[in-house]
Amino acid sequence: MKIFLICSKQFYPRVPEIQEELESAGHVITLPNSYDEPFSEDRYKELGANEHAKWKAEMLRHSTDVIEENDAVLVLNFEKNSIPNYIGGATFLEMYDAFRLDKKIFLYNDIPDGILRDEIIGFSPRIINGNLRLVN
Repeated sequence: MKIFLICSKQFYPRVPEIQEELESAGHVITLPNSYDEPFSEDRYKELGANEHAKWKAEMLRHSTDVIEENDAVLVLNFEKNSIPNYIGGATFLEMYDAFRLDKKIFLYNDIPDGILRDEIIGFSPRIINGNLRLVN
């Protein structure tokens, strides 16, 4: 299966071990957007609000294209800033695109509490609780 890993850039250090395990199981992995340049957004913010907005829009459009090319997304949702199972805005939008495109959605950890909980439940993700063997 072709799987797009999506997550906060704060979780990028966790990606290599997850990528390795999934590839060992025969999956083809697409790394998160800007994985190779995790702080590229900061550079665009420094260029001003307009440049940052253009960059953000481009990244969101790119995510949709990448999701179309994959069979599934795996959301890496770990604790961030004392928020368990964190899912940020861009990751939520990528989940929505996957839902809209009828792709499989896997959550590494449980659905986070918060204002988007009901929407995430509506995406019918498969919660794997860290067990990558359940990605199929």
